[in-house]
Amino acid sequence: MLIYHTFAQTDRKMRTICLDFGNTRLKAALFEDGSIIESFVLENEGIAQTREIINLFKPERSILSSVIHHAPELETLLEKNTSFHKLNHLSKLNFTVPVGKPETVGADRLALSAAMVHFFPGKNNLVIGLGTCITFNFINKFNQFLGGSISPGMEMRFNALHDYTALLPVIKKEWEFPLVGYDTKTNILSGVVMGMAKEIEGIVEEYTKKYTNFNVVLTGGDCTYFARLLKNRIFADPDLLYKGLYAISETNK
Repeated sequence: MLIYHTFAQTDRKMRTICLDFGNTRLKAALFEDGSIIESFVLENEGIAQTREIINLFKPERSILSSVIHHAPELETLLEKNTSFHKLNHLSKLNFTVPVGKPETVGADRLALSAAMVHFFPGKNNLVIGLGTCITFNFINKFNQFLGGSISPGMEMRFNALHDYTALLPVIKKEWEFPLVGYDTKTNILSGVVMGMAKEIEGIVEEYTKKYTNFNVVLTGGDCTYFARLLKNRIFADPDLLYKGLYAISETNK
């Protein structure tokens, strides 16, 4: 069963389905002439829902960003019904990857970097992805992806506190909590959520000391909330990865 996030009725135009298979969720967005008209959360291996999307919307193109071991049948389905591209280090990109092992750069980081170069050309760009991990991805003004850093994401931090202690419980995220926790739950919430915000803020500050003409964008499901916690002016765009996938699809069509 498809879970719809947005919907818009338009005249039939060129359609592209962009699939983002991360460690936590399988997601997809349908583009029509460059604009998102529908988004989905896929269940299980995503094959049945992807087939339903194809039958219902009949996209001409598709692109897959996957950082997991997804089912091979998914690629077969996309290849059979669309002009399919699987994002990897051999894809044509609007930036270069002058790092030691470009084949090890995650597909999600490539998509985020492509979006930054497309929307903010000629700038030093830092895009911060809030997912299973926090990824800091730096692309300089010469359109070179230089790398960045990776640290544990929010759920990983909550789970680690439980898994590596005898008595601490698993806590689910909440956005209202005191700075000074008054019980175990609020202590963990303050430590994890506020700790992530200050980590992001501190790393951004270090980049701004080193680079001029600097731009920062926060993305991921919780980006709009975290953007409010930060002192620095940071743009928030939860759909940035989809936009990067679409740009790469257009380049590789």
